[in-house]
Amino acid sequence: MQNTNLTTENFLTEQTKWEELVGDILAEARKQGATSAEASVSKGLGFTASVRMGAVETIEYHRDKGVGITVYFGQRKGSASTSDTNQESIKATVTAACNIARLSGEDPYAGLADPALLAKNYPDLDLYHPWAIDTDQAVTLALECEQQARAVDKRINNSEGASVSTYQSLGIYGNSNGFIGGCASSRHSVSCSVVAEDASGMQRDGYYTVARDAMDLEAIGVVAKHTGERTVQRLGSRRIKTCKVPVIFHAELARGLFGSFLSAISGGNLYRKATFLLDQLGKQVFTKDLSLFERPHILKGLGSAPFDAEGVVTADRTLVENGILQGYLLGSYSARKLGMQSTGNAGGAHNIVVKTSTFDLPALLKQMHTGLLVTEVMGQGVNIVTGDYSRGAAGFWVENGEVQFPVSEITIANNLREMFLHLVAVGNDIDHRGSILTGSILLENMMIAGE
Repeated sequence: MQNTNLTTENFLTEQTKWEELVGDILAEARKQGATSAEASVSKGLGFTASVRMGAVETIEYHRDKGVGITVYFGQRKGSASTSDTNQESIKATVTAACNIARLSGEDPYAGLADPALLAKNYPDLDLYHPWAIDTDQAVTLALECEQQARAVDKRINNSEGASVSTYQSLGIYGNSNGFIGGCASSRHSVSCSVVAEDASGMQRDGYYTVARDAMDLEAIGVVAKHTGERTVQRLGSRRIKTCKVPVIFHAELARGLFGSFLSAISGGNLYRKATFLLDQLGKQVFTKDLSLFERPHILKGLGSAPFDAEGVVTADRTLVENGILQGYLLGSYSARKLGMQSTGNAGGAHNIVVKTSTFDLPALLKQMHTGLLVTEVMGQGVNIVTGDYSRGAAGFWVENGEVQFPVSEITIANNLREMFLHLVAVGNDIDHRGSILTGSILLENMMIAGE
């Protein structure tokens, strides 16, 4: 196996060169007659080393580069892209975008972001930490993680594998309103999944750790221990009778519910009238104890960004306060369609922080008393237009505040609007492995379809 280290490149030293390229693209667009233009350049590289049952399974290398160009002729818009950054290719790509714009119909909402909203002096968010690891070292870590996970319990007799991944990227954006900015970032992870078997059958589960900085990853032994323990805890899973009971979504699943909320308040769904939260600004959308914030400048945050995909500066915001919806997630286009102003969310939200209670997960279980702890959901049964929620699920049945036995082959259902309004509590067991930071959540009730 070739010993390869892709982290010898330092994207910080390349940033000026790519910013100059963006400037050249904008100049070429003006030269070809565009009244305004924007361009982005992205570059990324990394690798993923995967093993299974003590042997190397795959080494996958990632190396990509792309240029996106959008030009405007008044209110007519044209876009084109290329992966080739030589002068001739850039010129041809700009020409293609201009030709598309000339043939396009006018859109009164098209155009660059408001110059007054563009980022000027933005902070360094400490997002770039290349991992000095080669493929041999990554394979060794993955093998060690899998071996330790398989050794947790003698009932673990198979594996879906372990992997170690490292990736670094550089993104530059600029527009003809005078903005050119860039940001280098990195993302590293270790994951593992194993299979256990007893007289009741086979079960699988896994665990992972992810961070901007490899020094912030959880130890291999911790990943292995969680992987093994979570897997054997699911042995003996059974169905339960159909019922309507309180439900706790474990923290790593709770962020998915809040992700559905973010989708429901995003500009694209709002101006298309394709959301169950249409015209809810200033109204109660959650229980009065729930507050939710956007914190885009968390150092090393997985969702941190100094500016959005249009160069608009990001800032701390309150999205929900005491259950009342305070703001939407808008880029420039959707903001104009709605008669509002961009909120710096072109490309999505940046680090959503949910206000938690003083309860840890065991305390939430005590408060629920009897019900279902959900640890896995399956399928795509979330309708943002109506709010209807129905997904396959697995987890643990709880009585008297204590886990009794694992549960599988069930379906949980309700409506998101009702679930949000009847959210009882958010635990303080925050899962930091994503851009939505929340603990486990206790819901008043859901319909459980079982036997």
